[in-house]
Amino acid sequence: MTFTMVYRRLALILILTIVNIVQSHDEDVHTIKYDTETFSVELPKKNHFVMFYAPWCAHCQRLAPTWEQLAEMLNDDKDGNIRIAKVDCTSDSKVCSEQDITGYPTLKFYKTGSNEGVPFRGTRDLPSLTMFINEQLRSADESEELVNKVPEPPLKLLELTKDNFEKHVASGKHFVKFYAPWCGHCQKLAPVWEQLAQSLEFETDVNIAKIDCTQYRSICNEFDIKGYPTLLWLEDGKKIDKYQGQRTHEDLKAYVNRMLGSAVNADMDEGKKESVSSSVVMVLTGEDFQHGIEKGITFIKFFAPWCGHCKRLAPTWEDLAKKFVGNPDINIVKVDCTLEINKQLCNDEKVDGFPSIYLYKEGRKISEYNGNRSLEDLQDFVMKHVNSHDEL
Repeated sequence: MTFTMVYRRLALILILTIVNIVQSHDEDVHTIKYDTETFSVELPKKNHFVMFYAPWCAHCQRLAPTWEQLAEMLNDDKDGNIRIAKVDCTSDSKVCSEQDITGYPTLKFYKTGSNEGVPFRGTRDLPSLTMFINEQLRSADESEELVNKVPEPPLKLLELTKDNFEKHVASGKHFVKFYAPWCGHCQKLAPVWEQLAQSLEFETDVNIAKIDCTQYRSICNEFDIKGYPTLLWLEDGKKIDKYQGQRTHEDLKAYVNRMLGSAVNADMDEGKKESVSSSVVMVLTGEDFQHGIEKGITFIKFFAPWCGHCKRLAPTWEDLAKKFVGNPDINIVKVDCTLEINKQLCNDEKVDGFPSIYLYKEGRKISEYNGNRSLEDLQDFVMKHVNSHDEL
């Protein structure tokens, strides 16, 4: 075989390889592909997370399945305010030039109406990408639609004053820290209290707040505050309980879950106690995860608040938890993978999509649930493992 023939054969192989790579990118069914014309038209309409790539780029090829998975989660929600897209810089170089793309893949987030992208520079795994999206959506100028799809957390730690205290606590459940800035115990508790508010930021049934008793003495006197910090559970403006346990994040969060799961209606005019619990699902974070799964059966939903599939599963997950209320050997749990405190946990547990549903037994991951997400099927899956001898 002559040199010319060998050269031509190698050239043909190279061409076929490039064609296969291009075709593999075009097989993506969920990712939106923009060209020079559609990019400028569609970009202003919604928030976008865009991958600028070249088909021959090895890093782009490795990212492609994850990008498609991200697109499947978000683009399937037709009413959502975020789109996952890509632009081939080898065929639409004008777009990439205008966006100052100098390497592949380059990932940029565009807020609605903006042509200036925010580059992503983190690890290109699903939890990191979803956390970045969540952060960018929160910082966007939110329209009413965006608030509905990715709500601004109502539980970011709220500083109460004489102007807002009465109105704020008048209805609902509130866990309030009464403190003095000079108090050493208060200073030590401060970062833990911030962490508690962050870890419960999407739990709409309770508010985490604080009030400075050196500035608002009359309010603190009204609640008979004798020392600092004092942590009170308030419901509809009334003191229900005083927290007296350990002041770790784990213990404080367990207390909140307990109060949400056992709260009773304060109205006892007819001598009845009416449960007003709205959530019996346990919340775990990277900080207390190992302790939370060490005993019995733990069935965990790893989720993202903006995920459409997760939202549809949420009420069923609540019903599932109610099925096992009172059974100390079975816990129904959720973990929010968009929180910074849970990023490493979700990576360690190999969460590669939302929701991911894993079953743990005596601290060990036993199985991943991939079945029908009906209440009956989920309950049957848990019961199957209660008395079984499982192997992962």
